[in-house]
Amino acid sequence: MLSPTEALSMVLSHCRLRAVERVALETAVGRVMARPIHADRDLPPADRSTMDGYAVRADDLRSVPCELKLVGEIAAGSKSRPRVRPGACVRILTGANVPPGADSVAIVEGTSEVSPTVVCFRVKMDRGENILRRGEIARKGQVLLDKGTRLGPQQIAVCAAVGVDSVSVFVQSRVGVLCTGGELVAVSARAARHTQRDSNGPALRAALQATGLAQCKILGVVADDPLELRRKVRAVLKTCDILIVVGGVSVGKYDHVPRVLTDLGCREVFHGVAMKPGKPILFALGPNKQLVFGLPGNPLSALTGFFEFVAPALRKMSGLTAPLASKILVRLSSPVAFERTGRARYVPAQLHFDPDNGSPIVTPIEPHGSADVVAGGLCDGAVVLPEEKAYEPGSLVEFHPWGMVL
Repeated sequence: MLSPTEALSMVLSHCRLRAVERVALETAVGRVMARPIHADRDLPPADRSTMDGYAVRADDLRSVPCELKLVGEIAAGSKSRPRVRPGACVRILTGANVPPGADSVAIVEGTSEVSPTVVCFRVKMDRGENILRRGEIARKGQVLLDKGTRLGPQQIAVCAAVGVDSVSVFVQSRVGVLCTGGELVAVSARAARHTQRDSNGPALRAALQATGLAQCKILGVVADDPLELRRKVRAVLKTCDILIVVGGVSVGKYDHVPRVLTDLGCREVFHGVAMKPGKPILFALGPNKQLVFGLPGNPLSALTGFFEFVAPALRKMSGLTAPLASKILVRLSSPVAFERTGRARYVPAQLHFDPDNGSPIVTPIEPHGSADVVAGGLCDGAVVLPEEKAYEPGSLVEFHPWGMVL
């Protein structure tokens, strides 16, 4: 049986980069850049004041206190360029261009106005003080954001600052989610004692939406009927780049997914991973190289499989420079008992931070099996325990965040 690392490597080896499209900047948040962004001019395009104060010649302030003649004022955005000659100064506001003749800016707190035309300076200045030089942030033509960068608020700001109102990004993958199981009913349905509401569909929709990398299509629930399952899967494979089938992937009497996929021309890459939960996970390639994931139906198994395999695949197909999911080294706040499984354990856990030193800590949540959706609702991700041993408080372990952090 494959290790989780080997299985993920196989998944990523079959991920193909998506095509490129151009979208308006205001709709680009969360998307991945397909081409770099360059500075359209020097940033800043001129020497600018970083403080409110007075533009001066540093030599005039060698001996303080001293008085200089006030000959003008420049606000941010002003075209005014009064020359600063020896013995003179110009009032200047933060962000304004430094006028000709000035080589430093004296902050207003170190001055006082003797009269409307005379200013007293009490602090010596060095040349260049409180001035952001032309091109100090970036030079014209410099790459500011590289290909493979994900566009968040701060990257959107960079694009806007250099006049980029539309960006080239990788096309989002089309992902279909199909849940199977005769026991499942809709979220809004009245659930009988022998049924349960489908939580996997909404959970995976939310997970896909949180990535910002996919167009998600929830295909509803199919009973454990191989003919109906075949019909649904055949239709989905014509429209999706990735298909996620939840449930029906183990070896029981009603686990029809592996056989149906084979009948439809899908090529199985692996079926079974040495992990708990999630052992029956299946990965196959569709007739047109679509990625097909079969995830176990229990909620914790489905979410673990999604974040360990589907999310990294989406990241790579979307052009992200680093497709692997976030991993944080943390210390356990409480013990985890020995368990003989022969598999890597993925234990739901809450992430928090030591109030004294700010270091990350996780508290494992012991679920009542992989069907424990409530335990899933309490966790921030999973602690990965690769060895068959007991883990003591303070043990350094790997934590894989779920949810918004991918």
